[in-house]
Amino acid sequence: MAAAALAWVVTHGVAEPGNALAFGVFIAVGELARWGAAPGAGEPPLLAGSGGREPAPLGAAGALAYALLGECAGEPTGHGAFQVVAVVVAGALVGAVPHVARGRGAGPGHVARRVLTVGFAAVCFQPLYGSGELALRLGHGPGHALFLLVLLVLTALCDAVLAAVLLRARTGHPFGPLLRDELRALPGIGSAVCATGAVMALAVAVAGLWALPVFCVPLLLTQLSFRRYAAVRATYGQTIASLARATEVAGYTRPGHARRVAALSTAVGREMGLSGPELTLLEHAALMHDIGQLSLVDPVPEGATSSLPAAEQRRIALLGGAVVRQTGAPAAVAAVVEQQADPYRDQPLAARIVRAVNAYDDLAGGSGAGAGGALTALEQLRLGTGRDYQPEVVESLARVLGRVLA
Repeated sequence: MAAAALAWVVTHGVAEPGNALAFGVFIAVGELARWGAAPGAGEPPLLAGSGGREPAPLGAAGALAYALLGECAGEPTGHGAFQVVAVVVAGALVGAVPHVARGRGAGPGHVARRVLTVGFAAVCFQPLYGSGELALRLGHGPGHALFLLVLLVLTALCDAVLAAVLLRARTGHPFGPLLRDELRALPGIGSAVCATGAVMALAVAVAGLWALPVFCVPLLLTQLSFRRYAAVRATYGQTIASLARATEVAGYTRPGHARRVAALSTAVGREMGLSGPELTLLEHAALMHDIGQLSLVDPVPEGATSSLPAAEQRRIALLGGAVVRQTGAPAAVAAVVEQQADPYRDQPLAARIVRAVNAYDDLAGGSGAGAGGALTALEQLRLGTGRDYQPEVVESLARVLGRVLA
């Protein structure tokens, strides 16, 4: 699509070069100022590869505004859909150069998603507006506004589908839960980007290119605020991960046990359709599920508390929950840790997942587990589904391990 657009521009020339240059620079500045090195920046450590939301809202809004631009200072424009795609590609690539030079590039998927989404909006809008059909049928009143609203909704849906497809290709997670996460996020940054792009296009139509710097400053400030918020989230996630390593440093659990349980638990949670906030809760609970073992005088062999009496398991779980509450983590995280010793039928889904995955890592022997050890551990979990583990969780774990070990 980008090659066809660039070939068309080379053949037919650039319409309204000033407009193209202004929007290209606007998009490049947005890419330069994006808040993360890749989509997903600012998410919890184990979820950082899960896709995340729009990392360059300024560039996305500018690209969408150019796709929906029909006039500039009262004069009709004639750049067309191909030129929109060419300008977006050029601006995105120029803005990505410094990030790539520092080894922080977001990869081709980021640009491809931007090009396809904006291309969809441009193809739907530019031919209708340029031919006069849009003004003839809907005029410039409520009908035109309704058309833009419907087009923005369709563009947001297109972007959500593309984001889920790219994430499915990169991680192998089921497409359904990924798409559901993207759709749930639409009322957030996605809707803000779409609305800003439409308002920016309407402002340029009246005030000309001077509207771009007017919009640029508040958007940059908003982007800076999001970047700081992402940094706070990242720091909090690192603090949780560091605290979780206390049991490993003290010799109560195997090296890397908490990290492995958290990674597998989030994968199982995504397999079972948990959303982003639920996955964050699950990850933090999985990282800290063994923190109560620090109360033991002598470590349990290999960290497996299942051999202890039920009362002792309950005491360790309650102490772990109390420690988690002192960290400032949400009460739901502490509740998951406290319920690790309860019968699985009395536990919420997050606690059931952590319980099963924790037992799997203990039985499989940690990071050195091969396919044979994994199968043996899964078989023991299946034998315990009558009392200790939820069957659906165990089968979801088996599917996740099947992809990992394949």
